[in-house]
Amino acid sequence: MSNGFIWVIAGISFGGSWLVKRWLLRTYKKWSRVPNTYRVTGAQTAAAILDKKGIKNVRIEKVRGKLTDHFDPARDILRLSKTNHDSISVAAMAVSAHEAGHAIQDYRDDIRLRMRKWFVPFAALGGRLSPWFLGAGFFLGSDFFLRLGGLMMAGTMVFQLLTLPVEFNASKRAMANLEELGLTDPEQQRGTRQVLTAAALTYVASAATSVAWVVTLFAMSRGRGIR
Repeated sequence: MSNGFIWVIAGISFGGSWLVKRWLLRTYKKWSRVPNTYRVTGAQTAAAILDKKGIKNVRIEKVRGKLTDHFDPARDILRLSKTNHDSISVAAMAVSAHEAGHAIQDYRDDIRLRMRKWFVPFAALGGRLSPWFLGAGFFLGSDFFLRLGGLMMAGTMVFQLLTLPVEFNASKRAMANLEELGLTDPEQQRGTRQVLTAAALTYVASAATSVAWVVTLFAMSRGRGIR
């Protein structure tokens, strides 16, 4: 694989990832200005979904930051960023319903979430060690360290690939749960889908970037021999 082709792959991956993230922010900003029809906050949305599913052990908390929303399965805490926790916007409803979807996955011991949780230690190890091996490989001109760093990074890549079905399923659950609760209408549904789609594509972009990194690293050392 030529160096030129390698840089083309890297450029497309990183450029695409940047564009997708910009789209997410623009889409989120647009629908965060539109109040949902039912005037319910993000926290109320998540609470209604969890209550409907009979999940009583999950606590909903407000956290700082923007789009810092996440579900913590170790502590059974659904954390919503301040703007989404208190907001009555379509975007807040979409994000909160998505995170509630993760809580439902954990409650039902979803195989997709279980597989991702199983792979967390490998991804964490790769994230910590890969920069050191890659740095040594570039500094010393060693294909051995480059490939070792690539293997470590592959752990992160696999984790991100395993994340995709988890996120897609959480978004699917979000739409279904909002419809089940009667918290949707045609216009609001369009906004919810746009927010969830934009968010999902950021995970796709991250996974594609990781794949490109691993392919690039192995292509750089291919055929040069291990030193």
